[in-house]
Amino acid sequence: MVRYLSLDWIEAVAVEAAGSNDVATATADSAIGVTQVVTDGPEGTIVYSLQVSDGTLTFATGAAFPEDVRFEQSWETAVGVATGVLNAQEAFIQGRILLTGDQHKLIDNQPIFGAMSAVFDSVRSHTEYE
Repeated sequence: MVRYLSLDWIEAVAVEAAGSNDVATATADSAIGVTQVVTDGPEGTIVYSLQVSDGTLTFATGAAFPEDVRFEQSWETAVGVATGVLNAQEAFIQGRILLTGDQHKLIDNQPIFGAMSAVFDSVRSHTEYE
């Protein structure tokens, strides 16, 4: 088991994404940098990113560079969305997730996020959220 948002969790997501044919297909002609900031967690604020460039996806700690989009949310919101207890769109509408940056680039790259959904589902099966 890996703890949500730990270094082991980030590595597990990175490994799973690297082995996904769907992720490879979705990233083939794309470029985007997405930073996630999760505040008030057990270890304080966590910053991690998804970077796609030249057909390669990198999932790692730290901010994306260049950063096109940034999401900021509390630990409680992040866990709720990750476990399916909270709908991400509802959390956004309620102001629980702050989105800054190029929203059009985010929309244009939806196939990447669709492919990453299966990656997160796979890693979720061996993740602890405490």
